[in-house]
Amino acid sequence: QVQLVESGGGLAQTGGSLRLSCAASGGTFSTNGMGWFRQAPGKERDFVAYISSGGSTYYADSVKGRFTISRDNVKNTLYLQMNSLKPEDTAVYYCAARTTSLPIQARYAYAYWGQGTQVTVSS
Repeated sequence: QVQLVESGGGLAQTGGSLRLSCAASGGTFSTNGMGWFRQAPGKERDFVAYISSGGSTYYADSVKGRFTISRDNVKNTLYLQMNSLKPEDTAVYYCAARTTSLPIQARYAYAYWGQGTQVTVSS
């Protein structure tokens, strides 16, 4: 059973930066593809970024060029560096471990989820 715990959320101003972390335990972190999703109030949980076990990265168009996903397989930790933040980035951010071969943007590709961390960007 994989446990995921996010941290690093908070309040930022437009144009500012935040770095989210996701600590993993209870599984073989290095062999899992990992993703970040976000959910704004009243909206669906949307794909943000993905990193494969080999380090290949993929991003939603809305964050491409501003966000960077990375992983440290020694520390069993996933990161999301968020720069040039916009008010529309405000959401609860979740990390997730991919466990199926479904598309990386699909929530159902991921069996394990963290509890989420709130990111609020003020205008």
